[in-house]
Amino acid sequence: MASTTHSLLFLCLLAAFLVSTSQGYGYSQGHRSSGKKVMNKIDACWRWNSNWASNRRALANCATGFGEGAIGGKYGKIYVVTTPADDPVNPKPGTLRYGAIQTAPLWIIFKRDMVIKLQNELIMNSYKTIDGRGAKVEIAYGPCITVQGVSHVIIHGISIHDCVPGKSGMVRSSPTHVGHRQGSDGDAIAVFASTNVWIDHCYLARCADGLIDIIHASTSITVSNNYFTQHDKVMLLGHNDGFTADKIMKITLAFNHFGPGCVQRMPRVRFGYAHVVNNRYDEWLMYAVGGSANPTIFSQGNYYVAPNNYNSKKVTKRECKGGWVNWKWRSSGDLFLNGAYFVQSGYGSCSPQYGGYQWFTAAPAFMVPALTANAGPLHCFGGRQC
Repeated sequence: MASTTHSLLFLCLLAAFLVSTSQGYGYSQGHRSSGKKVMNKIDACWRWNSNWASNRRALANCATGFGEGAIGGKYGKIYVVTTPADDPVNPKPGTLRYGAIQTAPLWIIFKRDMVIKLQNELIMNSYKTIDGRGAKVEIAYGPCITVQGVSHVIIHGISIHDCVPGKSGMVRSSPTHVGHRQGSDGDAIAVFASTNVWIDHCYLARCADGLIDIIHASTSITVSNNYFTQHDKVMLLGHNDGFTADKIMKITLAFNHFGPGCVQRMPRVRFGYAHVVNNRYDEWLMYAVGGSANPTIFSQGNYYVAPNNYNSKKVTKRECKGGWVNWKWRSSGDLFLNGAYFVQSGYGSCSPQYGGYQWFTAAPAFMVPALTANAGPLHCFGGRQC
């Protein structure tokens, strides 16, 4: 009887804790027809609204972390993709590429389910949102997305998988410019020299190179609510160990689910700053979080489940010729399961010190399975909460 009483008391205290801290920790509880649902800060910003399809641009107000300023096509017209066809040089109206390269801001949506096999890399222009809500949209089996030298790009709610390297040839990047490309590497999403980028609720898997590469002094970026699976080198932040311009890089990785078959680089960081917060790691075959060239990594409130392989219990991996004891790699409030452990280093504060009007405080790590339960594209229907 005493044991039962203690258990009930614990559950009551836990419930009180969740209610009292739901605002401070950036997650929200509410009621739907299917019962109580817990949402993370980003999702709670828009998913309770059953009229989301009538006000799609409100999504642009929901980013948090370093990419909070990404507005995409918030102040542009709605552009509807009606066909999966693709022409890299002379894209036709109604295609994804035609919308993505326009100079004016656009909020790009999809008329129906479609699988888009791009004929060469898709080069995004500034102030664009790709919004897959309401349709099942896949970019697959060809070259995929390049975000280069632009700003204010949002990619939401699509599946990007089985990407292959791009071909050497002509590719249009704006209505007035078509240029020769040497061929992309085969990343799902490659971000070069770009700012204010938000990648949210995407499914990424099985590409020729990385799933997401963020390099060449890109900064002010949030990668959130994505589902990663079946891939070796998942995410690279920083070009190479000699590219010191990447010191300006500030990236937030939040509420992502790293699923089965992920080997390494979740992420691998060079020079810059990465706030790795409230992500779920089901396993890793080599390591989860790594880097070189003295990056700063703050691992906070993550849910790390080590693989059964005894040699892969360590979350971290440092690649360096010299010492790394002064590198700031910190773990705060992380939950380590099945023998997982994080090797910390460095001295002094590691806080992300976010600016602007948005705040972002990590939720307790035990909440991460609930907060990441809907990672990847959502099944959204107009007139219903998403």
